[in-house]
Amino acid sequence: MIGEDGTLRGIGSLFVQQMSGGDSTDCNMVVPIDLLKPILSDLQKFGRVQKPPRPWLGMLATEMDEKLVVAGIVDAGPARTADVRVGDFVVGVNGAPVTELAELFRAVWALGEAGVDVPLNLIRDDDQLEINIQSVNRADLLKSPQLH
Repeated sequence: MIGEDGTLRGIGSLFVQQMSGGDSTDCNMVVPIDLLKPILSDLQKFGRVQKPPRPWLGMLATEMDEKLVVAGIVDAGPARTADVRVGDFVVGVNGAPVTELAELFRAVWALGEAGVDVPLNLIRDDDQLEINIQSVNRADLLKSPQLH
Protein backbone atom coordinates (compact mmCIF):
# COMPACT_ATOMS: atom_id res chain seq x y z
CA MET A 1 0.00 0.00 0.00
CA ILE A 2 1.43 3.36 -1.03
CA GLY A 3 0.53 6.58 0.78
CA GLU A 4 -0.50 9.80 -0.97
CA ASP A 5 3.06 11.07 -0.50
CA GLY A 6 4.47 8.03 -2.37
CA THR A 7 5.88 6.26 0.68
CA LEU A 8 5.41 2.57 1.39
CA ARG A 9 2.78 2.25 4.14
CA GLY A 10 1.98 -1.45 4.17
CA ILE A 11 2.34 -4.81 2.46
CA GLY A 12 -0.64 -6.87 1.31
CA SER A 13 -0.49 -10.21 3.04
CA LEU A 14 -3.85 -11.95 2.75
CA PHE A 15 -6.95 -11.98 0.57
CA VAL A 16 -10.12 -12.00 2.70
CA GLN A 17 -13.86 -11.92 2.13
CA GLN A 18 -16.45 -10.41 4.42
CA MET A 19 -20.14 -11.35 4.28
CA SER A 20 -22.90 -8.82 4.88
CA GLY A 21 -26.56 -9.44 4.17
CA GLY A 22 -25.75 -12.34 1.85
CA ASP A 23 -23.28 -10.31 -0.21
CA SER A 24 -19.53 -10.79 -0.02
CA THR A 25 -16.92 -8.06 -0.19
CA ASP A 26 -13.41 -8.91 -1.36
CA CYS A 27 -10.60 -7.25 0.58
CA ASN A 28 -6.85 -7.41 1.03
CA MET A 29 -5.42 -7.45 4.51
CA VAL A 30 -2.48 -5.05 4.65
CA VAL A 31 0.20 -5.19 7.32
CA PRO A 32 1.51 -1.72 8.23
CA ILE A 33 5.17 -1.40 7.28
CA ASP A 34 6.06 -0.33 10.85
CA LEU A 35 5.05 -3.81 12.08
CA LEU A 36 7.40 -5.44 9.56
CA LYS A 37 10.59 -3.65 10.60
CA PRO A 38 11.07 -5.41 14.00
CA ILE A 39 10.60 -8.89 12.46
CA LEU A 40 12.21 -8.45 9.05
CA SER A 41 15.51 -10.03 10.09
CA ASP A 42 13.75 -13.16 11.39
CA LEU A 43 11.69 -13.41 8.20
CA GLN A 44 14.76 -13.14 6.01
CA LYS A 45 16.80 -15.61 8.07
CA PHE A 46 14.19 -18.21 9.09
CA GLY A 47 11.13 -17.53 6.93
CA ARG A 48 9.04 -16.86 10.05
CA VAL A 49 9.18 -14.97 13.30
CA GLN A 50 11.13 -16.66 16.07
CA LYS A 51 8.47 -16.47 18.78
CA PRO A 52 6.43 -19.21 20.42
CA PRO A 53 3.77 -20.38 17.95
CA ARG A 54 0.22 -19.19 18.42
CA PRO A 55 -2.60 -21.71 18.79
CA TRP A 56 -4.27 -22.75 15.52
CA LEU A 57 -7.68 -24.41 15.33
CA GLY A 58 -8.00 -25.40 11.67
CA MET A 59 -11.24 -23.48 11.39
CA LEU A 60 -12.25 -20.74 8.97
CA ALA A 61 -14.71 -18.22 10.39
CA THR A 62 -16.31 -15.20 8.79
CA GLU A 63 -18.33 -12.23 9.96
CA MET A 64 -21.88 -12.41 8.67
CA ASP A 65 -24.71 -10.13 9.74
CA GLU A 66 -22.84 -9.09 12.91
CA LYS A 67 -22.19 -12.71 13.87
CA LEU A 68 -19.25 -15.08 13.53
CA VAL A 69 -20.02 -18.24 11.61
CA VAL A 70 -17.81 -21.22 10.85
CA ALA A 71 -17.36 -21.15 7.08
CA GLY A 72 -14.90 -24.01 6.72
CA ILE A 73 -13.06 -26.73 8.58
CA VAL A 74 -9.60 -28.00 7.65
CA ASP A 75 -9.49 -31.76 7.05
CA ALA A 76 -7.77 -33.56 9.93
CA GLY A 77 -7.45 -30.26 11.81
CA PRO A 78 -8.15 -29.71 15.51
CA ALA A 79 -11.61 -28.19 14.95
CA ARG A 80 -12.75 -31.19 12.89
CA THR A 81 -11.41 -33.58 15.53
CA ALA A 82 -13.37 -31.65 18.18
CA ASP A 83 -16.58 -31.80 16.07
CA VAL A 84 -16.87 -28.12 15.17
CA ARG A 85 -19.13 -27.91 12.10
CA VAL A 86 -19.63 -25.55 9.20
CA GLY A 87 -22.59 -23.32 10.08
CA ASP A 88 -21.86 -23.24 13.81
CA PHE A 89 -22.00 -19.73 15.27
CA VAL A 90 -18.99 -18.75 17.38
CA VAL A 91 -20.23 -16.66 20.31
CA GLY A 92 -17.31 -16.83 22.73
CA VAL A 93 -13.96 -18.15 23.79
CA ASN A 94 -13.67 -19.49 27.33
CA GLY A 95 -16.95 -17.76 28.22
CA ALA A 96 -15.88 -14.32 26.94
CA PRO A 97 -18.12 -13.10 24.11
CA VAL A 98 -16.69 -12.51 20.62
CA THR A 99 -18.51 -10.89 17.72
CA GLU A 100 -15.65 -10.01 15.34
CA LEU A 101 -12.80 -12.02 13.83
CA ALA A 102 -10.16 -9.86 15.50
CA GLU A 103 -11.77 -10.55 18.90
CA LEU A 104 -11.83 -14.27 18.15
CA PHE A 105 -8.13 -14.37 17.26
CA ARG A 106 -7.08 -12.24 20.24
CA ALA A 107 -9.13 -14.35 22.65
CA VAL A 108 -7.65 -17.61 21.33
CA TRP A 109 -4.09 -16.25 21.31
CA ALA A 110 -4.50 -14.90 24.87
CA LEU A 111 -4.95 -18.47 26.15
CA GLY A 112 -1.32 -19.34 25.48
CA GLU A 113 0.94 -20.99 22.95
CA ALA A 114 0.09 -23.65 20.40
CA GLY A 115 -1.03 -26.81 22.17
CA VAL A 116 -3.30 -25.02 24.64
CA ASP A 117 -6.91 -26.17 25.02
CA VAL A 118 -9.35 -23.64 23.56
CA PRO A 119 -12.87 -23.69 25.06
CA LEU A 120 -14.98 -22.45 22.14
CA ASN A 121 -18.55 -21.33 22.84
CA LEU A 122 -20.84 -22.18 19.92
CA ILE A 123 -24.48 -22.12 18.96
CA ARG A 124 -25.64 -25.02 16.78
CA ASP A 125 -29.31 -25.53 15.93
CA ASP A 126 -30.30 -23.17 18.78
CA ASP A 127 -28.27 -25.21 21.30
CA GLN A 128 -25.39 -23.61 23.20
CA LEU A 129 -22.25 -25.74 23.24
CA GLU A 130 -18.78 -25.48 24.71
CA ILE A 131 -16.31 -27.48 22.66
CA ASN A 132 -12.72 -27.84 23.83
CA ILE A 133 -10.26 -27.81 20.96
CA GLN A 134 -6.66 -28.97 21.41
CA SER A 135 -4.85 -26.30 19.38
CA VAL A 136 -1.73 -27.03 17.33
CA ASN A 137 1.16 -25.18 15.75
CA ARG A 138 0.03 -24.71 12.15
CA ALA A 139 3.64 -24.74 10.92
CA ASP A 140 3.95 -28.36 12.08
CA LEU A 141 1.39 -29.33 9.41
CA LEU A 142 3.16 -27.57 6.54
CA LYS A 143 5.80 -29.07 4.30
CA SER A 144 9.20 -27.57 5.01
CA PRO A 145 11.96 -27.28 2.46
CA GLN A 146 14.79 -29.73 2.87
CA LEU A 147 17.99 -28.06 3.95
CA HIS A 148 21.30 -29.41 2.70
